[in-house]
Amino acid sequence: MSSECDGFTPFNVIGILLRLESSRNCNSEQKSRILRDFVTREVNAFLWFFLIAITAVLISKVVALFKLWSKAKLLPGPPCPSFYGHSKVISRRNLTDILYDSHKKYGSVIKLWLGPMQLLVSVKEPALLKEILVKAEDKLPLTGRAFRLAFGRSSLFASSFEKVQSRRLWLAEKLDGISFQRANVIPAKAVDCSVGRIQDLMVEESIDCNKVSQHLAFTLLGCTLFGDAFLGWSKATIYEELLMMIAKDANIWASYRVTPFWKQGFWRYQRLCMKLKCLTQDIVQQYKKHYNLFSHSHNQKLQSEIKSSGVEVAFDIPPCPIAEMCNSCFFSGPNDHVNSNEEPYGNIMGVMFHGCLTTANLIASILERLATNPEIQEKINSELNRALKDSVKDPQNNVDNMPLLLATIYESARLLPSGPLLQRCSLKQDLVLKTGITIPAGTLVVVPIKLIQMDSSSWGSDANEFSPYRFLSMACNGTDMRQRTSVAGENTGDEGDSSFVLNDPTGNVAFLPFGFGARSCVGQKIIIQGLATLFASLLSNYEIKLQSESKSKTDSKSSSNPSTAQILLNSKMAFIRRNS
Repeated sequence: MSSECDGFTPFNVIGILLRLESSRNCNSEQKSRILRDFVTREVNAFLWFFLIAITAVLISKVVALFKLWSKAKLLPGPPCPSFYGHSKVISRRNLTDILYDSHKKYGSVIKLWLGPMQLLVSVKEPALLKEILVKAEDKLPLTGRAFRLAFGRSSLFASSFEKVQSRRLWLAEKLDGISFQRANVIPAKAVDCSVGRIQDLMVEESIDCNKVSQHLAFTLLGCTLFGDAFLGWSKATIYEELLMMIAKDANIWASYRVTPFWKQGFWRYQRLCMKLKCLTQDIVQQYKKHYNLFSHSHNQKLQSEIKSSGVEVAFDIPPCPIAEMCNSCFFSGPNDHVNSNEEPYGNIMGVMFHGCLTTANLIASILERLATNPEIQEKINSELNRALKDSVKDPQNNVDNMPLLLATIYESARLLPSGPLLQRCSLKQDLVLKTGITIPAGTLVVVPIKLIQMDSSSWGSDANEFSPYRFLSMACNGTDMRQRTSVAGENTGDEGDSSFVLNDPTGNVAFLPFGFGARSCVGQKIIIQGLATLFASLLSNYEIKLQSESKSKTDSKSSSNPSTAQILLNSKMAFIRRNS
């Protein structure tokens, strides 16, 4: 208290007035002091709470780190060269080569440290593959970054399986419906549409394998999703070029930990994505108009037939996947409410983006396998001719009876899968395998399918060689006899009492080009059926040949390391029309 409050004042009128004034000053100072003390205590309490919270978080992180280290210690793998793990080694070498060497030295389940808190576990044991892919349903959050930067937030490519499960089931159901109704029609139309473009791209009677496979994949997927409206769309070429430009730069911008807003190239990339989005809106509108006109015209035709015959006529309208994408759960949440976090048309662009890249790689592999193995190509053509003789007006509509063609597709997918690794993760729970191995939650689990699908223990001594007959059995006089390698090919088509039967490729656990489990490719059925019809239509009209210079490049020495056995995907090839 100040001295003015403690001093003596006379008890008179003047003194009373002085006391009143002094009490007012003392009350104001006391109130301000109380307020300062209150603020100080509140700030100190907040700081203590903040300090305790930060300490608790850090302690939990340290405990989680020690738990991760203790669990990872039980897994075999190369020792860490530094505190940052094997990240520097991976940056200098191909990851598949590192996994090949590590599996060869440490066994079928090995670990690598990507950082002090990020563990990678690679599983190569065939007995554990399907168990891993079934139990590990999630993906790391960063894996969808490329899609998010290009097309906005999308529920179809989220890291948590709970968020994508309903979308994936819906999309798989619609694609299976298209495969059942129109899979034999769409690829033939795609070939007819692509032939003119391929002829334009051909320079001196040759064309780059990447260009033709890219265009065939784009046209096939476009016809599948957008129907006949895509064939007459004038902006298809621009859309294809934009999509490939975005695909080329997607991983570059996704590699930044912080979105590089300060770079001009990033904003140019965003403008390309915006143009692609506008073109997607345009083709969706074109498709809706085409579908409405189609439905209206056929409804009129149906009514006229009913009036003329007096009998109800059944008529099936082709499926409308894109119209349903725009009006159904693709743009809605689980409770049928619009999800404001999702970018309109983002899922459609994501399907086109991912589908074109993976399908183009498979088409390129098939083209080069056929071009480098002309005897297989001729046997497939003979298979087409036999289908034509068996009273099949259009052999492309009966590809199920062409086992060698389907086996060629499977073998091409085996030798060159869409990616070298299958990546999975369990975000919440540890993965406990039947062998007793425990993989900590949050661990990046990879399946090196490129190594698995070329492993001699699963595929024989000729695992690095192209042999579609490994997927075939020869039925002779009611018995099945397994035929392998080119020996079986020497007798094909010559014996009337023998025929090939296609074996179920999923019977081999080491066959994983489309993945397995909840995260497997939702369009694998329509892709296999579509590619079979596409190549049936293509080979019935054209013979595929490699240029001599490209052929010499592909004749490289074989390697004992399956990760280095790759086919050259930038070779030149020619399409020579067959004599009718």
